[in-house]
Amino acid sequence: MDRRRLLILFAAAWVSAGLLTWFLYASTIAPKKEVRTQIIAAARDLAVGQMIQSTDLKTLSVLPRDVPRGAVIAQKDALNRVALHPVAANTPLVSNQLSVLSGASGIPATIEPGHRAVSVQITDASGVAGLIEAGAHVDVLFTRPGSMTEAITSTILQNVKVLSIGRMAPTGQTVDPKAPRVPVATLIVTPEEAQKLELGKNQGRISLTLRNPLDPSHGVDGTPIGTDVLDPTLSARLARDRRLRNGIDLNDTKTFEQLSGGPRSGPKKEPLPPPRAVVDVFRGDKHVQEVFQQ
Repeated sequence: MDRRRLLILFAAAWVSAGLLTWFLYASTIAPKKEVRTQIIAAARDLAVGQMIQSTDLKTLSVLPRDVPRGAVIAQKDALNRVALHPVAANTPLVSNQLSVLSGASGIPATIEPGHRAVSVQITDASGVAGLIEAGAHVDVLFTRPGSMTEAITSTILQNVKVLSIGRMAPTGQTVDPKAPRVPVATLIVTPEEAQKLELGKNQGRISLTLRNPLDPSHGVDGTPIGTDVLDPTLSARLARDRRLRNGIDLNDTKTFEQLSGGPRSGPKKEPLPPPRAVVDVFRGDKHVQEVFQQ
């Protein structure tokens, strides 16, 4: 009987030691299982303007501290919305990367509120030889053709973002393969700038100048310049033509000085010699002239 008791006590001691060892291991050494949060991520690369479908989404399990601000938690919150920025595969979706209005499709959803998209026709000369790409920033020049006295050029818009070139989306994906490569440039402008741009398109020629997108400065004040910057003598010749049309005699020194505010320029004339008195003297058959200075 004593031997059986000893075996029972020995077995109980072993079980107690085992339980104590497991408890110490679980509380100090064994890794703890942390709570994870389910968020929605892109199952494949998403292009700008692409409408999101269920096949484009996947679920990721992340730690609470790794959840991005504004992360999409439910799949229904991302369906039928449009990507406003490129999203790489396996990247968590954030609400500010998606269009605000559900159901909007294509590139129009990438236009910021309060802005409009306007297209202008360009050529290699007016479009910086094809160097302008979607996402670039440009200045818009307006040229009114005409004679030397009528032609002007002015900068009507500055630091304007290019939405697309031709029928190319910002991601470089062609909407229509048969479309010309660079027929037009689509610009993002305010409604007031859109009116100015449309007026310029109908009254003259529009050209674009490429600028550094990191340069927010306004290089010019928009004052039109005329052809007098190409011909410095044009202003003087135009003023002379106006005086001639008004019937003013430019050979009249007094009139010229009144119009110009100063004496006529040019070499000075030598003063005339004083008048002289000439007397004819006849002595017989001889004739002599005597000259007397006054």
